[in-house]
Order: sequence, then structure tokens, then C-alpha cells
Amino acid sequence: MAMDKSTDLWHAPVTVDDIPEAGLHVELEAPEAVREALAPVAGLRALPELKATFDLTRRGRGVHVGGTVLARVGQTCVVTLEPIENRVEEEVDLLFSPDVPAVPADIEADAHSIGHTADEEDAPEPLVGGTVDLGAVATEFLMLGIDPYPRKEGAQFASPAAEDAGAHPFAALAALKKSPGGARS
Repeated sequence: MAMDKSTDLWHAPVTVDDIPEAGLHVELEAPEAVREALAPVAGLRALPELKATFDLTRRGRGVHVGGTVLARVGQTCVVTLEPIENRVEEEVDLLFSPDVPAVPADIEADAHSIGHTADEEDAPEPLVGGTVDLGAVATEFLMLGIDPYPRKEGAQFASPAAEDAGAHPFAALAALKKSPGGARS
């Protein structure tokens, strides 16, 4: 889970010591100020709703976080350029471990740009200071769930009509080449 400007906007820390042996259920709703700050960072016109529900359970010295991030996002249709609203629903299934070293964001970003293996996909996240920031988790999964090319329902991109064969810029040259004395071989 990369820590960047977007994941630094909403904090809801939970320490491992606050998680009972039976687990902890947490429901969050982002305040209006957080949603307003997050919308432009996420490339959205608006973010009228951002909620998350998490179930945290201890796994040895680590923490398993499962749950769902739900949002309504205001976007612009890439075909019609009209404002539209979409729903985001992302399932969360993460394991945080104190045995995983924290990697600075710039190094992690470089690693992601190179690509990673399936083993890295399932690797635990670092548990830093015995705390899981559920606001940052919710923000990151919101970002993952946003459609980068939103379309209004029924919107279709129509490619430009094919030009008449004689209307292209080299039509005169082609006609010369085809004429009996026009082109020499």
C-alpha cells in the first residue's frame, strides 16, 4: 500500500492493542472537508460520499483488515464530457505485519513502475508503530476503484467517417500515377 499525497488526507488510526481477541468492527465516514480535499487529488469533480466498513482481527503480532469501501464519485464522461456520478465498491483484504520493513514512498513507487510478481501482490503490508491507519486504507482502495475512463450510460464513441477515396491529400498524385503517361517507372 503506497503512502502518497492522497493517502495522507484521511486518518483513522487503530492500534493493535485496541483490537480485542474477538476482533473489532469499525464503520467510518469521511468528513466533508476530507472529501473536498480528496476529490481533486483523485481527479474527481466531486466526492459526495465515502464510507468504509472494516473488520480487524489479530494474526499473531499482525492484523488482518477485511471490509468494503463505498463511495459516490462525480466524474466527467470521456465521450460526451457531461457530468456523471458513479458508485465505487472495493473489497479490502489486507494483512499488516510488524515483520515487514516500511519502504519509503519514492522507492515503493519505483518498484511499482518496474512491475511486481504475484508473490508481492499477496505480501503483507508493514505495520508501523503498531498502528493501522484505516483512513489511508479506505483512501487507497477508493483510488483503486475509480474508473479512469467513465462513460455515461449508452455513450458510444463514434470514429470519424471514412473520407471519400478522391478527397485525401494525395488523390491528385494517385490519379497522375494511374493515367497512361502520368508516371514513369
